[in-house]
Amino acid sequence: MQKIKVIIMGAAGRDFHNFNVYFRNNDAYEVVAFTATQIPGIAERGYPPELAGANYPNGIPIYPEDELPNLIKQHDVDQVVFAYSDVPHEYVMHKASMVLANGADFRLMGPKTTMLEAKVPLVSVCAVRTGSGKSQTSRQIAKILKNKGLRVVAIRHPMPYGDLTKQIWQRFATYEDLDKYECTIEEREEYEPHIDNGIIVYAGVDYEKILREAEKEADVIVWDGGNNDLSFYKSDLHIVVADPHRAGNELTYYPGETNLRMANVVIINKVDTADPKNVEKVKENIKKVNPKARVLEAASPVTVDKPELIKGNRVLVIEDGPTLTHGNMPYGAGAVIAKKLGAIEMVDPRPYAVGSIKETYEKYTHLGAILPAIGYGEKQIAELKATIDRTPCDAVVIGTPIDLRRVMTIDKPTVRAKYELKVLGPVTLEEILEEFLQRSGKG
Repeated sequence: MQKIKVIIMGAAGRDFHNFNVYFRNNDAYEVVAFTATQIPGIAERGYPPELAGANYPNGIPIYPEDELPNLIKQHDVDQVVFAYSDVPHEYVMHKASMVLANGADFRLMGPKTTMLEAKVPLVSVCAVRTGSGKSQTSRQIAKILKNKGLRVVAIRHPMPYGDLTKQIWQRFATYEDLDKYECTIEEREEYEPHIDNGIIVYAGVDYEKILREAEKEADVIVWDGGNNDLSFYKSDLHIVVADPHRAGNELTYYPGETNLRMANVVIINKVDTADPKNVEKVKENIKKVNPKARVLEAASPVTVDKPELIKGNRVLVIEDGPTLTHGNMPYGAGAVIAKKLGAIEMVDPRPYAVGSIKETYEKYTHLGAILPAIGYGEKQIAELKATIDRTPCDAVVIGTPIDLRRVMTIDKPTVRAKYELKVLGPVTLEEILEEFLQRSGKG
């Protein structure tokens, strides 16, 4: 029987997962290529034989997404699978139209074909958009469960931007583990805060292997999602975070709307800094598509270690990269606290940007006087540091989830901004999780 030829469109995450769990050992299909976008440099490699399996002894090539029309024709492709996240619904349909116009079927894969089942209770934390507050929510949930005496393991959505053969499955319990696996800034931002809380983190490429390893040392697993992607695992409690600073996006972004419709609990975060009208709009949209979901409100209060360095000074604000770039947020916690504490100016770093940082500003034109912490490799980290060094300011406000001073020397006065989830009601996260544990037999 002739095999169905497939190309998977991705960004080094969901695409690899869909392949591993559905296509790798499926003799009905032949995956002829992956395409890559969103993350710089990931199209300059292949999916290795060690991960691709016996049906693909030479591995699978990865091409830039803009080569997709030619690849469909060159390989006489039957199906194209769209497998990345945090894009507008209209964007998805433009991609679908391009694929259909070139003769192939366009496919989206859902929970039945992509979610794996854990042997222990699992809480998934996802979002309607990247930058909504998944990470701080995941941390809070893991801490609550740990304080109940349970062995808690966090499994983080993939960020395999290096050598894939070294990232099949990874376990992070110490900062030394981060150095061992040569983690990027983006990876450290997600792993370090869990490590600080005494929570073991697993991540990598093969999420069935990751799950089976994590189960060996977990009473409960917390899925710490990426972007606004769906969980890779079936969950016993699905918590979704919404952002009223981007009210309406919960119904217009893929696959964030799917998360919203599947949610058991929706946390509307950042209500302390959002327009109350936008908070109400998010509530109305939740009620339209998922009236059975429990809705909580939460704040993200920001604190800094050296407020005196902000007041009356010209500051350079550095924020989480993905939140600002494909998350489309023009600012983050650093900008919020800089304005609140009376900075006289947030210095515009764009005239001083170099290399890939300059290219990021050219690609994401909504960015203003904020520096996105892009650091997918040593070269980008060096370019980020050079941009910081070149920007004239009195102080640097670090609004990223990790302390950038761990990965570079900043030769200017620095202020670290931190933010944690504070659930305001109508019930607490502790109550939600206690009910979950009772249902799971862990209470």
